[in-house]
Amino acid sequence: MQLRVVDDQPWDVQADVMAVPFVGEPAFEGSLAELDRRSGGELSTLAAFGEVKAERYGVVVTAPGELKAGRLLAVAAGDPETITRQVVLRIGSTIERRLAGSSVKRLAIYLGDLGSQISGGVEVVAELLARGVVEGSFEPATIYRDGVKSAPPELDELILVAPGAEIAALKRAAERGVVIGEGANLSRRLGNRAANDVTPEVLAGEARAIAERHGLSIDVIGPEKAAELGMGMFLAVGRGSDNPPRLIVLRSGEQGAKDSAGRRLALVGKGVCFDSGGISIKPADRMEEMKMDKSGACTVIAAIATVARLAPGTPLMALAPAVENMPGPHSARPGDVVKAMNGKTVDIINTDAEGRLILGDAMCYAEKLGATHLVDVATLTGAVARALGDQMTGAFGQPQEWYDAVAAAGERAGERYWQLPMIEEYRKDLDSWYADFTNTGSAEGGLVKSALFLREFATVPWVHLDIAGTGYFRKKTPYAPAGATGVAHATLVELALAGATKA
Repeated sequence: MQLRVVDDQPWDVQADVMAVPFVGEPAFEGSLAELDRRSGGELSTLAAFGEVKAERYGVVVTAPGELKAGRLLAVAAGDPETITRQVVLRIGSTIERRLAGSSVKRLAIYLGDLGSQISGGVEVVAELLARGVVEGSFEPATIYRDGVKSAPPELDELILVAPGAEIAALKRAAERGVVIGEGANLSRRLGNRAANDVTPEVLAGEARAIAERHGLSIDVIGPEKAAELGMGMFLAVGRGSDNPPRLIVLRSGEQGAKDSAGRRLALVGKGVCFDSGGISIKPADRMEEMKMDKSGACTVIAAIATVARLAPGTPLMALAPAVENMPGPHSARPGDVVKAMNGKTVDIINTDAEGRLILGDAMCYAEKLGATHLVDVATLTGAVARALGDQMTGAFGQPQEWYDAVAAAGERAGERYWQLPMIEEYRKDLDSWYADFTNTGSAEGGLVKSALFLREFATVPWVHLDIAGTGYFRKKTPYAPAGATGVAHATLVELALAGATKA
């Protein structure tokens, strides 16, 4: 897709569609009034009819009148008091998805008043809208089928229209947005692929191809090497499947180097390619969704690739422990005691609390490789979805300064996190007669206890992002299809780029 930024007036731009976001109730004044006049009063007529209204992400497509575009599309940004970076991002996605099934090749978007609504101004708007259009183009139905007529259009050209703006700066920002959007779509495509298609070995192969494309180093650790390293938790989960586990380690930058912020940052993503629950088997209802349990791994693999595109050579690591959690003849059993890489022993009470086991060993290995700061991303608990739904990611971290840095990256990325407390009194519920602790306690406070468990494997600043609610949508929205969302990808990219050497 070619990207262009122009400083023309929107009524002078030639395109198949001219998209115009408006803020609040449609007030036909200024440029919106002129667009309405040149369209022959189409927008004001539809507003009077009740079709153009302030409800966020509402879209109407109408005839262009005298405009040079083939169609005029108006999209509501909603209440100006609640417009955030995420809202602007989703406006871009909504525009692209509203055109699904249409033969649109050139899409123009008028930036209008959005720049005055968020911090960062028009450059941030250009980045988020371009990223949103790219993310809006993703359609999981095309992974296994050809000729999906309801898919969003494949654009030849995206034109951002910003009268009076500095074109070069806006284009740089928009290009950055396109790259981040493409990275999110890489994560989503991997996450949506079926378990019979993406085994741990296949995911490792995908990571190898990504590493080759982007100049990353890669190491893939199999069961024998994992045993030598003492990864008893990782192996306990993976041994129940005929598809053996793989710990995928991607690295950029010089060996041992730290970034400009003095960090050797490691991103660790849960890669359960299918989660049956193991011996503690899950109910059949919605078990097919458990191919999504690899979303954290897909996210960190995509994130390091995106950073390599935007800031090559930035010191960074991505670790993806990839397993299948199956009830096979060699599966871990409730009551088994295993030793983690850091020497701690764990009493496995519930084999369906497997994500924390593989993450713990991967976090230990990241520190062995020199990580000074950790962020793990995982579809870890149903509790977080019950607490926060599919719009807010639950997060834990220590020390507070490191959590704040991750949260600030999320703010820049247009992603939302809610910090949850690590309540020390709950730690005793993980006590075991036979081992240092169990892998799960009673249901009360289970979300907090999952973080307390992971904390046992971090000796450096660490943040845990539980994306079990936000990692995939069960139904489509105006801005996204059902399926993997790529959530946290942009946050991790922004976090890593905060330590990139400035050109």
